Amino acid sequence: MPQLAVASVNVNGIRAAYRRGMGAWVDQARPDVLALQEVRAPDDVLRAHLPGWHLAGEACQIKGRAGVAVASRLPLSDVRIGLGTDAPVDTGRWVEADLELPGSPGHTVTVVSAYVHSGQADTPKMDEKYAFLDVMTARLADLMASGRDVMVVGDINIAHREVDIKNWRGNLKSAGFLPQERAYLDRWFGDLGWRDLGREHGGEGPGPYTWWSWRGKAFDNDAGWRIDYQLATPALADRARAVRIDRAESYDARFSDHAPLVVTYDL
Repeated sequence: MPQLAVASVNVNGIRAAYRRGMGAWVDQARPDVLALQEVRAPDDVLRAHLPGWHLAGEACQIKGRAGVAVASRLPLSDVRIGLGTDAPVDTGRWVEADLELPGSPGHTVTVVSAYVHSGQADTPKMDEKYAFLDVMTARLADLMASGRDVMVVGDINIAHREVDIKNWRGNLKSAGFLPQERAYLDRWFGDLGWRDLGREHGGEGPGPYTWWSWRGKAFDNDAGWRIDYQLATPALADRARAVRIDRAESYDARFSDHAPLVVTYDL
């Protein structure tokens, strides 16, 4: 049975990631789809780093920030960019691409690359994050109701439960682990019916984590956060066969402060 390997990667700047060796990881991992976040570059720079790929993306209107893309070895039949908000800070955070599956005329899989604001507790940045999450939740409801096969992947910047963050006690009042943020994920995985493949295939935890600070010994001590997700509609989630986090072997081998999250599906 043919398979589809989808990798979600917050690259922390596409130029910097490739200088640090991302190209070697792409050649070794050979994903069919790359969902990228924090590209931090215009579209021509992205194309220069991924020649030969089918690309759909949106650079942020604020230079040097955000940016999302879907890069696919399969043709794209349709692309939808953004969530309809007018705020520049919301640009470069959401792109949907419909992939044409081989041997299945008319059957597509929708891949969404999402990058949610990091936020900062008790500041206007937190209000921006909640406003974006409200619009995102409405779109997630629409996508689920569509009946299509959809995966929503990327850097959500929220650790869902205590097992998703090493130092959860020390971060109870920090953006990324606030009760109001975590409640959004409760709704996505509860009422809306989305499946969290990282947790389903990663065991009960703690971890495995996907992000570690560049500072101190966070990576060496595995003091991380699980903030990168691959969510799937139920029928598609049932076809997920393998889920892995490509954690670098050492601190100096990292090309980003995030590790790629890779899911392989049966088609």
